[in-house]
Amino acid sequence: MLWHSFGTIAALLQEIVNIYPSINPPTLTAHQSNRVCNALALLQCVASHPETRSAFLAAHIPLFLYPFLHTVSKTRPFEYLRLTSLGVIGALVKTDEQEVINFLLTTEIIPLCLRIMESGSELSKTVATFILQKILLDDTGLAYICQTYERFSHVAMILVMLFNILSLSGFSHLCCCFLRAREALRQCLPDQLKDSTFAQVLKDDTTTKRWLAQLVKNLQEGQVTDARGIPLAPQ
Repeated sequence: MLWHSFGTIAALLQEIVNIYPSINPPTLTAHQSNRVCNALALLQCVASHPETRSAFLAAHIPLFLYPFLHTVSKTRPFEYLRLTSLGVIGALVKTDEQEVINFLLTTEIIPLCLRIMESGSELSKTVATFILQKILLDDTGLAYICQTYERFSHVAMILVMLFNILSLSGFSHLCCCFLRAREALRQCLPDQLKDSTFAQVLKDDTTTKRWLAQLVKNLQEGQVTDARGIPLAPQ
């Protein structure tokens, strides 16, 4: 396995840190980006494997990716780098493990995802929204986001903004985010979710239609069910 191969992880990390000087000023080439993205693809395998995930987090390896998520250049090499880095984080949260969420909440992943959701490419926006969705689906993550008005209002503002620009591929993630934080988001739910704006595009997407219907229903009833299907007491 990669993690237990002598010197392999160190070599992959070396590939990553070698291009830090090319981030600012932004001089990253396509060749450099491809090399690092290949290294990140291997690290994603380590992150998603149940036998190496804990060690991956304990070594704080995701933090090596954050400088890439901080970049704002819209050139293809940088966009490819951001998207691949998000893929590693996405592989972590996809496991739905508390250990992963606890680790990420000690880092700056939420503001980084929000910034990418606001200004990244459509594909990057979708992956960043998926990461935020997974954090919201965790009780600790939801509590963290709702801890202060400023933090929650920023999340809500970005989610509302995305309804006007994100394609159907990211719509289900947005719908799930609103469903999970239904009560806190009640007053700023976009009008598009209350009318027939998305009826045509969702006609063949039964899963998202079900989430949307549940979201609207939850806002009208006292007894609700969250995005994971768990009954919640009336508020």
